[in-house]
Amino acid sequence: MQIWTSFDAVPGDLGPTVVTIGNFDGVHLGHQHVLRQARATADELGVAKVVVVTFHPHPIAVLRPEHAPPTLTNIETRLRLLEARGVDGVLVVPFDRDIAAWTPEEFIDRVLVGTLGARGVVVGANFRFGNRAAGDVALLREAGETRDFVVEGVALDGGPQVWSSTYIRNCLAAGDVAGAAEALGRPFTVRGVVVRGDQRGRELGYPTANVPTPVDGAAPADGVYAGRLTRLDTSETYPAAISVGTNPTFGGERERRVESYVLDRDDLELYGVEVEVAFVERLRGMVKFEGIEALVETMHGDVRQAREILA
Repeated sequence: MQIWTSFDAVPGDLGPTVVTIGNFDGVHLGHQHVLRQARATADELGVAKVVVVTFHPHPIAVLRPEHAPPTLTNIETRLRLLEARGVDGVLVVPFDRDIAAWTPEEFIDRVLVGTLGARGVVVGANFRFGNRAAGDVALLREAGETRDFVVEGVALDGGPQVWSSTYIRNCLAAGDVAGAAEALGRPFTVRGVVVRGDQRGRELGYPTANVPTPVDGAAPADGVYAGRLTRLDTSETYPAAISVGTNPTFGGERERRVESYVLDRDDLELYGVEVEVAFVERLRGMVKFEGIEALVETMHGDVRQAREILA
């Protein structure tokens, strides 16, 4: 998959394309539905390349940063997921206020026609673009009639609520990682480098791999989960009981962490290793215990339950 981070980087001999446009945060089932339709449209038109136009930073983070939602995927993960869906190229538009001021017609002429040579454009049926979101599918179709490209607005048959990044964020905020996974088409994951913690888990018999939650990224609500940890240097995957939060029993930490206990393993050395933590099912909410004995007894139960779920 080719990746371009500026308009000038797109080769002049790219040839005709079918283009789909959006933030693609999460590359969830709705996005995947649009991508499949883009490929089908390319096949119908005899066009070889499907190109995604996405934006970085997220437009809301530029225009209304105080309202910017936590991202489900950073740009690197987003690109990796798009490549896995068979996309031929991705134009990452460096979004700023100048581009935000473009009219829909400017965006069509400068990006779709002038840069990407679009013969087809496939977007969600409720797609909006251009200054003040003035452009929609109807405007795209009208422009296509004079600029020689066809347009398809894809109705999201799974329901626009379920197939949306907002719905997935709401699931995560409620701790419903199973609901988030259903909409994503895969478990929700957090990536990061394992840092050295206070080692209380090791003292209690449950050593954990600790990863800070993403600064601007989404994470499940505080609580305990069953899931899996994958070390990215070897691709080894282990079943795990996962805690998200700030350790309220011990007074709370300043930063939220994802702490993963790999079931029945105390021999893993993961400090400094990049890992991916996948959330499968919520076991319980976060609780502040009155003493160590109650905490350890509950942890025993968490591990048993996680083992049963992941078996």
